[in-house]
Amino acid sequence: MNKELIVRSNSSAVDFALLKDGKLIELNKEIQNNKFSVGDILFAKVRKTIPGLNAAFINVGHEKDGFLHYHDLGPKFLSLIKYIKLVNSGKSNNYLLKNFRFEKTIEKTGIIADVLNPNQHILVQVVKEPISTKGPRLSAELSLAGRFMVLLPFSDRISISQKIEDSDEKNRLKRLVQSITPKGFGVIIRTVASNKKVAELDSDLQQLLSRWRNLFNRIRKINKFPSKVLSEINRSSSILRDVFDDSFTGIHVNEFELFEEIKEYISLIAPKKASIVKFYENIVPIYENFGIERQIKSSFGKTVSMQKGAYLVIEHTEALHVIDVNSGNRSSKQKTQEDTALEVNLIAATEIARQLRLRDMGGIIVVDFIDLLSNENRRNLFDHLKNEMSNDKTKHKILPPSKFGLIQITRQRVRSEINIKTKEPNPNINNEVEAPIVLIDKINADISKIVNNNKHNKKKICLHIHPFIAAYLIQGFPSIRAQWFIKYKKRVRIIPRDSYNYLNYKFYDTEKKIINF
Repeated sequence: MNKELIVRSNSSAVDFALLKDGKLIELNKEIQNNKFSVGDILFAKVRKTIPGLNAAFINVGHEKDGFLHYHDLGPKFLSLIKYIKLVNSGKSNNYLLKNFRFEKTIEKTGIIADVLNPNQHILVQVVKEPISTKGPRLSAELSLAGRFMVLLPFSDRISISQKIEDSDEKNRLKRLVQSITPKGFGVIIRTVASNKKVAELDSDLQQLLSRWRNLFNRIRKINKFPSKVLSEINRSSSILRDVFDDSFTGIHVNEFELFEEIKEYISLIAPKKASIVKFYENIVPIYENFGIERQIKSSFGKTVSMQKGAYLVIEHTEALHVIDVNSGNRSSKQKTQEDTALEVNLIAATEIARQLRLRDMGGIIVVDFIDLLSNENRRNLFDHLKNEMSNDKTKHKILPPSKFGLIQITRQRVRSEINIKTKEPNPNINNEVEAPIVLIDKINADISKIVNNNKHNKKKICLHIHPFIAAYLIQGFPSIRAQWFIKYKKRVRIIPRDSYNYLNYKFYDTEKKIINF
């Protein structure tokens, strides 16, 4: 398995595309001067408490107030408030918590008005970016994420990722981290920390403590509210921190300053992998060169094509996302309808896991798979979907198939869903059509279906198509038409048709009958 990260920079944003064996599985965008990124820590002011919601609206400088629920205050909220006052007033000169006297833990079922007052200054962290008409979701239980661990101020808890299953390794990590963690701080040990040496863990911890020291220094000097006191590390580093592993074979960057920044970060966290960071200088745009633009156009529409003619229909509503699985008009080598349905469902489950990451879909997702009669097949489908979703680092939960064959998924939403327009203006009519960039992919899929259909595979194929597209299919060496012959051992005659629109095409046999499939 090969992983590549393609980084495209322009004047207003930096785009990140994650490829797995050449297939696009994740897109991210860092917008310049984004004031409310997940992980940012802000010095804010309480605007008002809402007893009915047991929450408060917080002025963070956004057009919509941030939302802070009582359960997101954290058990050591009173200690945090005391610390802020001591530091901001200049009465504390030590960023560490070794000699800090903690306040009592707040009650789990308490009332927010008992601990927060209007106009009170508090420290909050963005856990969900502003989406649509809503302001950011906030937490007062601060955390600083590193490569191998997450630092928790005002805590004494050492937790270990559940994905580390080896009990000996868990005990080793817990023992090591306890020995290097200063008093007053807790740690969550991440999955990638497995089998790491104490020097690597300590280096990561020291970087996190350094960020906490920066926060301490900012609080001492701050006199403007609301104000950002600590930003999440830049998006390129945070993405690499979360996705980078030994399977990466290339990181390609089209801007020299960003290239140096990423190379420096990789040299820090994985020195042996620094050579895979490459500066891209080709005249062909970087996304075009790696086939990302074509994959974006073919992956973000309402209808998503899959193998062997099957396809997904993805609908978005205010309350949830609905995905319908369709087998299409296809022939199958499977012996029974049940086997065919299982085959399509397994293909769909793999693509759905990819689509959720690619579009960063969150909230409730309902998937209508093709009905399966066998309990064993339903269980196999459920297990396959869970396995495909196991690489998704966003928190999610999958429920078993219902009696109606529906599978429900909840996936945490912390940013706006990626929404890319895939339709383009029709050059002949005043409306929109599917992007021409995916036309060749559709023709390839149709030819595959014709060749694999026993009813048509002995017939000669004539493709009637617009002259511009016809010229494109026969140019170059080997041309696309020549590639069809090499792959299918079947000649496809191309007939230019002046009367056709750009995206119209039909298949005929030698008897001038339309080939339906």
